[in-house]
Amino acid sequence: MDVPNLTDRQDRDDKLNIDHKNLKSSHNREQNFKQSVPKVLLVGYNGANNTGSEARLISIIKDVRAVLGPDVCITIPTLNEKNLRRYIKEEANLKIVPIPSIFFFALKKLVKEHDLVLLVEGSCYMDTWTSALLWAFLWTTKCANSSKIPCIAYSVDAGDLSPLNKFLVKREASKTDLIITRTKLAADKLKNIGVTAPIKNTADSAFTFQKDDNDETIIQDIWTKESLPKPEKSVVGFAVVDFYLWPVVIRPWGKSKDRYKWPYYFSRSKKRAKKSDDLSARWAALADKIIEKHGKSIALICMEELDEPLALNIIGKMQHSENAHIFTSNEFNTSQMTGILQGLELLITSRYHAAVLSLESPVPQIAVAHDPRLKGLYNELGIDKEYLFDYRLENAGKIVWDKVEKQADDLLGNPKKINNKLKQGYSQHLMGAEKNRQLLKEFLIERGWEVRP
Repeated sequence: MDVPNLTDRQDRDDKLNIDHKNLKSSHNREQNFKQSVPKVLLVGYNGANNTGSEARLISIIKDVRAVLGPDVCITIPTLNEKNLRRYIKEEANLKIVPIPSIFFFALKKLVKEHDLVLLVEGSCYMDTWTSALLWAFLWTTKCANSSKIPCIAYSVDAGDLSPLNKFLVKREASKTDLIITRTKLAADKLKNIGVTAPIKNTADSAFTFQKDDNDETIIQDIWTKESLPKPEKSVVGFAVVDFYLWPVVIRPWGKSKDRYKWPYYFSRSKKRAKKSDDLSARWAALADKIIEKHGKSIALICMEELDEPLALNIIGKMQHSENAHIFTSNEFNTSQMTGILQGLELLITSRYHAAVLSLESPVPQIAVAHDPRLKGLYNELGIDKEYLFDYRLENAGKIVWDKVEKQADDLLGNPKKINNKLKQGYSQHLMGAEKNRQLLKEFLIERGWEVRP
């Protein structure tokens, strides 16, 4: 007879004890939850004066309250508390919690204090803006998984990733209890990477955002207030992004003008600065041609305050700058920015949420894209072949701007050309966005949570 290995037996007993403790801990959490108000943590790009993130957050808070009731306790962590308070009012059951730039310990602590974690940033699984943001979401998922706390990626996107980040997404995102993507393209990207978590495809939460009716005439009021030529023939909007600021990288030190928030710095160099200046010149030339050929005014729309330097540079290079005005998220809230977007005759955008928030009107639009997000949306709208131009594939050359100008001329001459596609697309995406709430409800019911009927 073989003699049992006492060390193996001890290891097995220790493992059983650990598993029992985890099971007991999870059971106690469920019991405590049933006896108290649930606590929900919303982790995203909160407080950045970003119109899209603002629209998403407001809509998601409404979703959570619709499913779990008005008394649900919501916590929103942020790197910029002051900005977040501009559009989120702290209440007894809604807390804003500042976290440091080195976020690992703070997020881990917050996760353990909550019953449910939602990743609410649209640009969740991509490193276009910065790897640090991606790592924050993956770290949050890892902490939730380790603590047996349910975690949902709520109406998110997937995009460009380095080989290292693909590996990390495959490993950590697979630990998510449910991933809801806002486009089919995003869902396919995650599956192709090898993410094994359950994935559902719906639409962006911002589609359910509703502006205040009082903000509908804001663009006309601004033109009058600033003594600008009255835009009697309406306005063409440019939602611009400086592609050459990104990604934000981690450095122990750098130039103060390039610092986003220590230790994060914009990817600045002489070469990048030159390309940024060339980008401004291209936008300025397009604006002047539209003013000269069609008699339109130009609204430079900064969906994030970081877009303002590029917009100022564009106006500085325009020959007809008196016919242009900057509208920025630093000055206007999401309701007002949505009113501006929906009052346009034509939108030419590099910003995903400018496309989303203008769609209800529906405003004819053209995309000058620098990552896959607009590609996914335009593909579902059925307008990607004619009206989406990938700035990277065109090598930022004159050819892309010639094509954009041609399509702008076409849509200004025949604004109803894609009207039906935009209307149908908005209707479908609105239904998809409303499905997010239903998926959240079903997810919680399966786990024995009490939800509103």
